[in-house]
Amino acid sequence: MGKAITTTRAQESTNAIERMYITMRHLFNRGFYKPNGVSGEALKNALLQLRPEIYGSVGEEKAELNGLIYVLERLPEGIEQCSFINLTSDEGYGISHINPIIPPKRRRNCYRIDEEQMNIEITRGRSDIYDILTHLTFLFIESEKICKKVLITDTDKTIRDWTKLENAVQKDELPQSEREIAIIHTANILGRSFEEILEVYKKFSTKDNPDRFLKVIYWLGKLALDEEITGEKRAITFSALLRERLGHHIHGERWANNIKEVLTKNNLLQRPIHIISANMHSVMNSLFAKVALKSEFPNTDSLEIFEALSSSGNTALRKKVIDLAEENGMIAIDDTSGTNIDVQIFDTAKIKTNNCSYEFSENQDDKKPVIFVMDYAFGEQAYETIDELLKPYVTKKGGSSLINVDSVSIMGKAGILEGGKGDLMIPSAHIFEGTADNYPFNNELCAKDFEGYGLKVFEGTMVTVLGTSLQNKDILKFFHKSTWNVIGLEMEGVHYQKAIQSASKIRKSIGEDVKVRYAYYASDNPLETGSTLASGGLGTTGVKPTYLITDKILKQIFNT
Repeated sequence: MGKAITTTRAQESTNAIERMYITMRHLFNRGFYKPNGVSGEALKNALLQLRPEIYGSVGEEKAELNGLIYVLERLPEGIEQCSFINLTSDEGYGISHINPIIPPKRRRNCYRIDEEQMNIEITRGRSDIYDILTHLTFLFIESEKICKKVLITDTDKTIRDWTKLENAVQKDELPQSEREIAIIHTANILGRSFEEILEVYKKFSTKDNPDRFLKVIYWLGKLALDEEITGEKRAITFSALLRERLGHHIHGERWANNIKEVLTKNNLLQRPIHIISANMHSVMNSLFAKVALKSEFPNTDSLEIFEALSSSGNTALRKKVIDLAEENGMIAIDDTSGTNIDVQIFDTAKIKTNNCSYEFSENQDDKKPVIFVMDYAFGEQAYETIDELLKPYVTKKGGSSLINVDSVSIMGKAGILEGGKGDLMIPSAHIFEGTADNYPFNNELCAKDFEGYGLKVFEGTMVTVLGTSLQNKDILKFFHKSTWNVIGLEMEGVHYQKAIQSASKIRKSIGEDVKVRYAYYASDNPLETGSTLASGGLGTTGVKPTYLITDKILKQIFNT
């Protein structure tokens, strides 16, 4: 007999991701599933086998608090109260009386239809569905933990802690003494200390809803208890229109056509166009902030100005920069297509002397660069939007015109596998998680460009993952230590490069010699305990790398 073959933890984790991925696609095609049905259990079991870093103690008896914060920042407020969650296409809810609920950390429109139902609009492709279903699976696991803890075995009665929490939640306002007592009961239910619960309670608390944390825990437990005691099943459904439209680039095509119309109207389609995928402030601020704010910051360096602009309280300063940018040829296009990707177009021929922080060569106006900045795409949406943008523009009269793209630059946040928050990653190739699909390219940026600025710089391969919530240390260690030489993980690189290569090398809708630039800065290190995305945002740590990358991209554009 041969030796028994044992699989490594990394291989088991990869299998778990694949099972989740296949199950989610199957459920989408089927049109619905029940979290406590066979399919829902398959998703929960795969997630528990994977035990992603971002979900911390999801596999343990005690509640996972940081993971709960992370998930609820990306799902609509009140979703924990809904037994029916319906994923829809853009089906016109915007013209109804119902106000959209937009999660703080994900730009998606959600609609509370009634007490039991939440509709979530999917306009950014499959990655959005994987993201939502993974987060919901985490919530269902946590919800079941609460149910098991509070339901007395072989009865339909609950423990005293639950009754006390229920009484507290039903009151309109809690005095401090009663609030602390309710937190003590909640801590007992969740298997956490009073101190831990108090800290999380403060993070959930809002001015309008100070006891939000207690209500979230109550509703998570209540729906699981109702299902266990009364048999009222929760359900996730996918609308018929969503299933029909997904994968057909409906929103991406609408988005790209709107933009090409604006470019044509302003005679910019044939000018050298440089596409930059970034946020909606770093390029504008790099070009105009120093000049716009010279009276406020006469003797300070740029970084101090950029840090001031990133502070939420400085609306007046930001308005001064926007006003100067618009006076010097900036066109802002707010998204109406459903992609949630806003755009800024900078016509450098309209920048007046001494109004910009950069100097560019004295070309004729029709040769001066047009800088096209698009907000971050999400996962597979990167392919949909860039693929449509790089296609020839077909006019209403039926004529077509190629778009003159000189370069595509991608700046983004990513998880780093060596180093810490704010450090830089310069990729030489992207590989797609779960496959051997790989996309090498000649990156115009290199590690040397970023040396001497006090940040660590890593050069190598980036892995494009199906979701940041589907990673654990075993997989990441394999990526990092194997010959794939992976330095970080993100969600869009493969999708961008696939679109650029097909447009330049196969469809020939843009020049074969199009320049590409990729640079990422670290939002977290998932290999370090306490440094995952669930541990909180970057704060001002992200300002320096963001503007350093922006500066290098702009200098390369202007020097050509």
